[in-house]
Amino acid sequence: DFAIQCSPDHPWIKEHPDWFKWRPDGSIRYAENPPKKYEDIVNVEFYEHDGTTPKTDLWIELRDIVQFWIDHGVKIFRVDNPHTKALPFWEWLIHDIQDRHPDAIFLAEAFTRPKLMKALAKLGFTQSYSYFTWRTTKWDLRMYLEELTQSDAKEYMRANFFANTPDILPLHLQTGGRPAFLQRAVLAATLNSTYGIYNGFELCEAEAVPGKEEYLNSEKYQYKVWDWDRPGNIRDWITRLNMIRHTNPAMQEYENLEFYASDDDNVLVYGKITEDRSNFVMCAVNLDPHHPHEAHFELPLWKLNLPDWATVTVEDLIGGYSFEWTGKHQHVWIDNNHPAFIWRIEPK
Repeated sequence: DFAIQCSPDHPWIKEHPDWFKWRPDGSIRYAENPPKKYEDIVNVEFYEHDGTTPKTDLWIELRDIVQFWIDHGVKIFRVDNPHTKALPFWEWLIHDIQDRHPDAIFLAEAFTRPKLMKALAKLGFTQSYSYFTWRTTKWDLRMYLEELTQSDAKEYMRANFFANTPDILPLHLQTGGRPAFLQRAVLAATLNSTYGIYNGFELCEAEAVPGKEEYLNSEKYQYKVWDWDRPGNIRDWITRLNMIRHTNPAMQEYENLEFYASDDDNVLVYGKITEDRSNFVMCAVNLDPHHPHEAHFELPLWKLNLPDWATVTVEDLIGGYSFEWTGKHQHVWIDNNHPAFIWRIEPK
């Protein structure tokens, strides 16, 4: 976790006072990420007084910190709030590091305006936080995913789908119960080639600060010992999802996502197929954590170069059984307590 900030008693403040912002009264400015204020930390100042000349010694010192961890085997960096720091610095740092360590990964932990998130990606960030955390409806999910995977954004931006974060417990997880956690895990794991969950998700931890998207008992303020076998946990579900991702190459790709027609606004149907058509996986997800839903949907037989009346073998990858479908018009009923089906489709 690479956070460029200091405590008020950090030795840098005495050793390099020119690296920091100071008020006219001589006090040091604390960090801000509007509307949030962080009065217990201070930020560095990346430029000289002219606002354009880099403070070279500071930039090199920060680069050397990253290099220190790489020398100790750490090559994945979650960069804290990069949009609040000097953007040219990130471009220089990432290129400098990746020129020597091309396998180094930089994740932009930035929930900010879409234009700025895309700008960070263009500067070189390997992965980015995304708005998936708040996309819950069929329309919103489809529009957002098509923007990420089918527009020019796919050429430079790789979104990482976090179902929750240390800072964010979204409302749908607060109110949706265990089915919401099952559903969001499936969506994150199957819509995207890269996803993440934060501690407590697999235990359906949902106790929030009243009126906020924040954990009531946040690990940011206390050390927690989790009971990983707590009743109601979804560990087996997540294990199954990860196994499905591991054994199906189509799920490991980013730009091959397609959505298919279904006649219920609470049922999202989509699929991924490899370029050689050897691996085709379809998903149907109930987006309503409170009620079962059913839908007629279109089975895209043309993806396998089959006619509309063809018969295919269908393997239920969650349930572990197989059956056959004939024709492109199919029907599914999805219990909210088991909110998804994942099928591997093969010609008979």
